[in-house]
Amino acid sequence: MAARRPARAGATTRTAARNGGAKAGGSSVRRAELVQIAAEMFATRGYTQTTVRDIADEAGILSGSLYHHFSSKEEMLDEILRGFLGRLLERFTEIEQEGKDPKEVLDQLIVHSFATIHDTPQAVALYQNEADALIGQPGFEYVEQLGKKIEKIWLRTLTAGQRSGTFRGDVDVNLTYRFIRDTVWCTVRWYRPRGKFRAEAVGEQYLRVLYGGLITE
Repeated sequence: MAARRPARAGATTRTAARNGGAKAGGSSVRRAELVQIAAEMFATRGYTQTTVRDIADEAGILSGSLYHHFSSKEEMLDEILRGFLGRLLERFTEIEQEGKDPKEVLDQLIVHSFATIHDTPQAVALYQNEADALIGQPGFEYVEQLGKKIEKIWLRTLTAGQRSGTFRGDVDVNLTYRFIRDTVWCTVRWYRPRGKFRAEAVGEQYLRVLYGGLITE
């Protein structure tokens, strides 16, 4: 499903991009600023609907100047998704390795997911919108590969919880994972970093409903 428009990048980012990022540390900072602008536009307009010229116009530079930092629009997409998925897999792996029991691991996986939505809503929305279309695309094989590695962490956690008796054994782990995955990550459609509920509060409410349900005893 298409995600709603996440919060726009701040005026400071756009202004720094127009100034060439000189005051913020040069070319590497400029590149990061352009990636942020591209991520926002890809997430809100759609990747195929966004052109290099659109990104350059938003940054206040000429299209040719953008090519000093990126060889193509595809390179920008690659940097956004590779960084997003790489960081997510790294943190999920740490959570799995550090967790004392399956419930603790599941708690932390969910909490970190909401924190990721808070910190990088554009990357989350972009991944949701474009991941299926990128399957089989040359140079983007890692999108499916890393996605499967992330899925296995969740499935191992749910399976371990069933084996230990912590989680119910009469539910299918694959369906349970999909229920959790979709309800958590689709939060990016309505969550606002500056809204009434912070990511921590959303995560707490989600865990309360997940474990306790809605029916009072």
